[in-house]
Amino acid sequence: MSGSDEQIVVRCLNCGTKNRIPRERMQDRPTCGKCRAPLDDMIIRCLSCGTKNRMPETRLNERPRCGRCGAPLVVVGEAGRPFDITDAAFTREVLTPPGTVVVDCWAPWCAPCRMVAPLLEELAAKYAGGVRIAKLNVDENPVTAAQFDIRNIPTLLFFRDGKLLSRTVGVLPKEEIERRLLAVMKPN
Repeated sequence: MSGSDEQIVVRCLNCGTKNRIPRERMQDRPTCGKCRAPLDDMIIRCLSCGTKNRMPETRLNERPRCGRCGAPLVVVGEAGRPFDITDAAFTREVLTPPGTVVVDCWAPWCAPCRMVAPLLEELAAKYAGGVRIAKLNVDENPVTAAQFDIRNIPTLLFFRDGKLLSRTVGVLPKEEIERRLLAVMKPN
């Protein structure tokens, strides 16, 4: 096949039929040959309630909301980034709000902490709107570090609805951190 004849196989989310679409037609909002449903729809799972939401890919920049609970499905801006926390703001930012918060206990001189930071930034972006990731500098905030018995860093504290549910110490692979995060996010 030449470059202009190249086709893409797209499975219809409505009926499951595999459709061969010429690459140049993908911009024209193609439809399924069997049920006529649009083939550019995506399914986005709500991070708040778990509902699957179907929408065209072209609507992603319109800040779509979950059809069941109204939570944002695509979060942009500062919500997808870790934020700094202090002793004074810990209760207000971590223990009071509902939902999942991961606290990264770190220090600037700690090389393993600097290894964990980019992993947490990726997870913050991936789960924006469903989880908040806070960074607690243990050298500057000794009260909170002592309250949660932080003796080694990096330490990750996993909270849901203000309750400490899990903790990890040391550098873990991103997949393991994500597995623990998902376990805390899911209601029992």
